[in-house]
Amino acid sequence: MPDQPASGPSPSSATGEVPLDFPRAWVEFTNPADETEVVKADLTWLTSAYTCIFGQGCPGIYDTSPDVGCCALGAHFADRDDERRVKGFVEQLGPDLWQQHPGRKVKRSDWVEKDEDGDAKTRVTTYDGQSACVFANRPGFAGGAGCALHALALQQGREPLETKPDVCWQLPIRRLFRDVERTDGSTYTEVTITEYDRRGWGAGGHDLDWYCSGNPVAHVEVEPLYRRNAPELTALVGAAAYDELVRHCEAHERSRSALALHPASPRAR
Repeated sequence: MPDQPASGPSPSSATGEVPLDFPRAWVEFTNPADETEVVKADLTWLTSAYTCIFGQGCPGIYDTSPDVGCCALGAHFADRDDERRVKGFVEQLGPDLWQQHPGRKVKRSDWVEKDEDGDAKTRVTTYDGQSACVFANRPGFAGGAGCALHALALQQGREPLETKPDVCWQLPIRRLFRDVERTDGSTYTEVTITEYDRRGWGAGGHDLDWYCSGNPVAHVEVEPLYRRNAPELTALVGAAAYDELVRHCEAHERSRSALALHPASPRAR
């Protein structure tokens, strides 16, 4: 995904979102399972009350496709391995879970297309008057509204991160990598875990009609994000680093400090 631009117009006044830039609390620690990695974690985001509200008031990132959440653009694959993994689950989908199932053996062209740069992504179709990822089932479908691959995971007792493209299950958590050289010449890989705000979508993120991560209507959970999204965070940093991350998040919560709370979450309002 594109790097965050240094600045951009704020959509907050039109959508009810908080400003993109505000004080955040961070922690850095060496990955217990890999001394060559340093995890840099955004405690403000991880201890927030954010939750996905798809199907519970989410108006969609585009007002022309209100029923499909953030699936309007389709999903780019991280690499060929990501696509191959998803392919194995697409082949398990039937018309009972996938509204746009072709009704025959699924071909790659049924669900994969290339963008203007030649990168592979899930196919975008117009269905029921709304443009979205081909796996986005619409309200009223007997198999349920939302992602068909997500529904498959729930049916099989899996975590959705197993069946969906990487970018789908990671959103709105953002992982970034950076190679760092210390003043003594030693090096390490910095792994940043933070909020996937509008800027994570590139310059076009500022043109979204609505976005959830900084909107108070999506900060409504009692359980903090770092606990609700334990499977995703574990997949992103590893089990040992996640356990260490939990300790830091708990310490941040125990401090009961008003410093660097997410302004969209209730304790900050």
